[in-house]
Amino acid sequence: MKNIAVIGAGTMGNGIAHVFAQKGYKVHLIDISEASLEKGIATITKNLDRMVSKERINEDAKLATLQNIQTFTKIQEGVKEIDLVVEAATENTDLKCAIFKELDALCAPEVILATNTSSISITKIAAVTQRPDKVIGMHFMNPVPIMKLVEIIRGYSTSDSVTQTIMELSTSLGKTPTEVNDYPGFVANRILMPMINEAIETLYNGVAGVVEIDTVMKLGMAHPMGPLQLADFIGLDVCLSILNVMYDGFKNPKYAPCPLLVNMVMADKLGIKSGEGFYDYTTSRKAEKVASQFS
Repeated sequence: MKNIAVIGAGTMGNGIAHVFAQKGYKVHLIDISEASLEKGIATITKNLDRMVSKERINEDAKLATLQNIQTFTKIQEGVKEIDLVVEAATENTDLKCAIFKELDALCAPEVILATNTSSISITKIAAVTQRPDKVIGMHFMNPVPIMKLVEIIRGYSTSDSVTQTIMELSTSLGKTPTEVNDYPGFVANRILMPMINEAIETLYNGVAGVVEIDTVMKLGMAHPMGPLQLADFIGLDVCLSILNVMYDGFKNPKYAPCPLLVNMVMADKLGIKSGEGFYDYTTSRKAEKVASQFS
């Protein structure tokens, strides 16, 4: 495998493209928006510049990485002569199924189709294709160039050979692949999202404020980031989407999203991406406590 297509140039997509290109793979980065592609390449360039400044790579390695990436706005052109597609579009079941149905029609029969979904059923996505044995989950962690873990999720029909191929491929990226089975939230978010949701419930019930909750978890549990700040970093809309997938999948009230989370998403208070969530990011990316409503 040397030729990789990545669908989506957002935070996860450009990060995935970055790590493949840096390891010498030829990457086709695909997005329907030219502006999103330009922003994605700018982000990759900025991250590479940071690596150069820290002497983790040299200028030649930076230029080689960027030269390994081509951008496309038309999916049918971007998936020509590739070995693997990694889809990193918005966390929406209907959208992902539509993309995979199109990929199945466009790609050669031997091409493996992977999704970076953080919670949606691999089996459900695979069912819209004629190659369910070649559909698999590759759940990278954010920020992709830094985080070592890749959750490798087997759908009901994913073959042993495809799983082994993707495990080995992930290792070649310098990642630590961990195989899990296809249940809502997989492992990472099945454990993480209820913790974040409980932190929001704790705030909602007036037990403590934003900074106080995050301080307890950082200093008491040695978490590098408090759960409310982490929710802002992930995106409150993404947190809500994942919780809804688990709630729908398990029909267990412990996964029901807190009403405060629902209201904040409806109000477009999504965290860093919107400039405000549990913290205020309007003047910088540094988390500052939002005024009295959360005190």
